[in-house]
Amino acid sequence: MPLSELYDPSRGYLVNDTVVVEAEVAVRKMIDYWTYDSKKETGYVGLKNQGATCYMNSLLQTLYHIPYFRKAVYHMPTTENDMPSGSIPLALQSLFYKLQYSDNSVATKELTKSFGWDTYDSFMQHDVQELNRVLCEKLEDKMKGTVVEGTIEQLFEGHHINYIECINVDYKSNRKESFYDLQLDVKGCRDVYASFDKYVEVERLEGDNKYQAEQHGLQDARKGVLFLDFPPVLQLQLKRFEYDYMRDTMVKINDRYEFPLQLDLDKDDGKYLTPDADRSIRNLYTLHSVLVHSGGVHGGHYYAFIRPTLSDQWYKFDDERVTKEDTKKALEEQYGGEEELPQVNPGFNNTPFKFTKYSNAYMLVYIRESDKEKIMCNVDEKDIAEHLRIRLKKEQEEKEHKKKEKAEAHLYTIIKVARDEDLKEQIGKNIYFDLVDHEKVRNFRIQKQLPFNSFKEEVAKEYGIPVQSQRFWLWAKRQNHTYRPNRPLAPHEEAQSVGQLREVSNKAHNAELKLFLEDLRPIRPPEKSKEDILLFFKLYNPEKEELRFVGRLFVKALGKPSDILTKLNEMAGFSPNEEIELYEEIKFEPNVMCEHIDKKLSFRSSQLEDGDIISFQKPSIPGGDTQVRYKDVPSFLEYVHNRQVVHFRCLEKPKEEEFCLELSKLHTYDDVVERVARQLGLDDPSKVRLTSHNCYSQQPKPQPIRYRGVEHLLDMLVHYNQTSDILYYEVLDIPLPELQCLKTLKVAFHHATKDEVVIHSIRLSKNSTISDVITDLKTKL
Repeated sequence: MPLSELYDPSRGYLVNDTVVVEAEVAVRKMIDYWTYDSKKETGYVGLKNQGATCYMNSLLQTLYHIPYFRKAVYHMPTTENDMPSGSIPLALQSLFYKLQYSDNSVATKELTKSFGWDTYDSFMQHDVQELNRVLCEKLEDKMKGTVVEGTIEQLFEGHHINYIECINVDYKSNRKESFYDLQLDVKGCRDVYASFDKYVEVERLEGDNKYQAEQHGLQDARKGVLFLDFPPVLQLQLKRFEYDYMRDTMVKINDRYEFPLQLDLDKDDGKYLTPDADRSIRNLYTLHSVLVHSGGVHGGHYYAFIRPTLSDQWYKFDDERVTKEDTKKALEEQYGGEEELPQVNPGFNNTPFKFTKYSNAYMLVYIRESDKEKIMCNVDEKDIAEHLRIRLKKEQEEKEHKKKEKAEAHLYTIIKVARDEDLKEQIGKNIYFDLVDHEKVRNFRIQKQLPFNSFKEEVAKEYGIPVQSQRFWLWAKRQNHTYRPNRPLAPHEEAQSVGQLREVSNKAHNAELKLFLEDLRPIRPPEKSKEDILLFFKLYNPEKEELRFVGRLFVKALGKPSDILTKLNEMAGFSPNEEIELYEEIKFEPNVMCEHIDKKLSFRSSQLEDGDIISFQKPSIPGGDTQVRYKDVPSFLEYVHNRQVVHFRCLEKPKEEEFCLELSKLHTYDDVVERVARQLGLDDPSKVRLTSHNCYSQQPKPQPIRYRGVEHLLDMLVHYNQTSDILYYEVLDIPLPELQCLKTLKVAFHHATKDEVVIHSIRLSKNSTISDVITDLKTKL
């Protein structure tokens, strides 16, 4: 309230320099939503929101609470081999089953995946009416040839007649059309009946707008719509969102719009019906659900008020939460319009303070009274296919098992055991740097209180390695971010419990313990001394561009690489006297560091220690017969480090992969477009325009990459702190540098006869004239 109003004596707020402020306090039952249990409080459960799927959740709850529809979905044929993420019927069956029998809110990810949506789609608000129509069309198609064929039409399909009737000659044109829902005007209508009046309003075709009647020429005529029949379940879409031509934008209509609990479409002698409509059917409807939008045109929240049994009790389904509500909350408070605050001093000439209500109904579902018993039928387990019951009960058991595991997680630890076999399997295939990917080795879930020696017995059963032939090494993360076996476990450590060992070995107290298992067979060697160094060896073949793990050796700290050359040749399958070069793999992030080893220096002098990696190869021969791309280990590792397979998609089809190219992160802009042009068979690489990928939305970025706007391929792929492997391409009519010099002009063209505005984008050079604009526009039109 402006202070000028407060100080104005005629308003009556200030009396004797005193203002009275009165507060009304309503004490309501406090709901603790952290501990609130929807199932316990209401008997129903909600749906989880994936990001912006509340609009979908409100629609799904409405459809689920039409029992005849739910029963039909259950009776759709699906098999145990179907996957919910690839089958809309099975995903919907699964969702409905969980809504009926689960005690907690239900996820919708399987259903949205069956729609073909990705994560980005789940964070975009779609049109509810469009979603409803697409879903029903897909189900209708899947029901064909089954016991539930025709269910969608039986429930939701009505028919109206579009007619044109000449006034002065005997001619009438009728066209029958079906509908699954009706769009009713909100603007200019006070309630549903006013919208129906407007829907069937007669339009006169006269003057310049006469009707061209067959054999009669232009004639004055009446044009309108009348209903032939209404469906048992009537879905009314309220036009809360409209395009404002004056403001050139979409706006939300928040006007007050009333809707009754009982809707009589036979009123006034059936004025909404055609003369030949079946008058024996009573079109009296009762309100089943009210879908609400709270917010503005650019976003907001959706929820639904539903009467699951058509009793006086309403329920609000707001994503995960379901609450009991009264009729006033479900009806009157969803009419929209303005709300007036009560006057403080009624005796004075106060201007009441009003505010717009942004929460209002946008969709209504009515059920015909005469079909109520059929539609609100009983649905129980016998309606659900046996394979579906078995599958979902199994899912529930797995969920309970995981829940139990989570609850007991503090009693267990994960031990990840890597062996020589894992190194042989992974190096040169899944990894090139370091020794092993710990996410792909055998995991043991072990109770923390179990003695480590008992764990060794479990390892003996798993791998067939006797306990006395097992030696375990702890992995350590070095300062250069590499992971290497650091030291073997001491006897006193193996005598501890698993939990004690994990805490001693891992200062970070992670739930995992990483170990390397050394198989000491056939003859157990003496205990490792301080002079013994455990080294791991990889072999590089320049001709095949192949790197593989060949084994490990203990060497003496004061020994020299030249002492083990014969052994290395044997491990590689070379002749005993083959000349080989040795390199130490030091680190690979942020850059590769791989240094040549002097075979005449001792291992200690070369600063080699337990867990270090040596890669070796035959020396490259300058000017040899065989041409190789990467002649030595350092150049090969540099190539692997910067190697990047990029998946290219056409910008017009952003979901479909066209081709992929192996490139280097260090490739320049020109290198990349030249490779793409070559792949596409283009002579001019400057006609290729690239667009980067948004890792979060899984869509192309709005702005393309400018000509030579980035230095390297890596710059094209990085999005904030994430790196993508996707790029989008376009083939332009003119070179990109030339295109970038053009300007985009948006022209709004108003069709006077059609009363619509069309926006056209025209690209022009800076020297273009108005005549050029008109010529280009004529071409487009």
